[in-house]
Amino acid sequence: MSPRTRPHTRGRRPATRRAPARRGSRGPGRRRQRADDRLIGRLVAGVLAVALLVAVVDWLLDHWWVLVVIGVIGVLAGGGLLYRRRQRTRWEAVRAQGLRYGLPYLDALHHSRFEEAVRDLMRRDGCPDAVRVGGGGDLGADVKATDPYGRRWVIQCKHRRSGLAGSAVGTPDLQILNGTARQVHGADVAVIVTNGRVTAPAVAFARQQRLHVVDRHTLGVWASGARPLWELLRAVPPPRRPTALS
Repeated sequence: MSPRTRPHTRGRRPATRRAPARRGSRGPGRRRQRADDRLIGRLVAGVLAVALLVAVVDWLLDHWWVLVVIGVIGVLAGGGLLYRRRQRTRWEAVRAQGLRYGLPYLDALHHSRFEEAVRDLMRRDGCPDAVRVGGGGDLGADVKATDPYGRRWVIQCKHRRSGLAGSAVGTPDLQILNGTARQVHGADVAVIVTNGRVTAPAVAFARQQRLHVVDRHTLGVWASGARPLWELLRAVPPPRRPTALS
């Protein structure tokens, strides 16, 4: 090869390959730095909390009378709360024993208050678990209760603002109760209570289906406190369990 055709290599460095850069080499370092920062932040917060606690304790030791005042206030508040609870319990017991309603009072109630009055009458007669469940989607049950004999009561309330002058309770109302009281609510005693009138066909239907009707007259006797409801109704199922009352 002649000097003219020989490739010129003077002054050139041999080509070298660069090592590929490592990806993610900074990732672990950053994560480690963040973890260290969080740890330091927690340590600082812990130290500040301890310092604050020590300062508060020192201040209370110097002002011990503050602890005495706080203790006295706490004892008085707790004693007052306990006293009010006991008084409320006693008052509720006295109220339940002497609960009486007159028909004019029941007539003037809102229908929801009427349901609450029926619930309270059941509680008065020895059903502490009596509860009002009336409202949208109640499926024909406004009050549920268990009497001292273990029987489950499901009561549907029909309040009439005008009393006897209001619309009468008819067979359709009894049909709703008959369709849900036992199958849905597990009733032993299914009752419909009204301060108004009940039609003769509805009364006949109730007898056929073993339902119980509390009309205005029966409601007046019951609400006056003469006897519990199960003593005023006919053909009430026998007790589920023996009790001192049975």
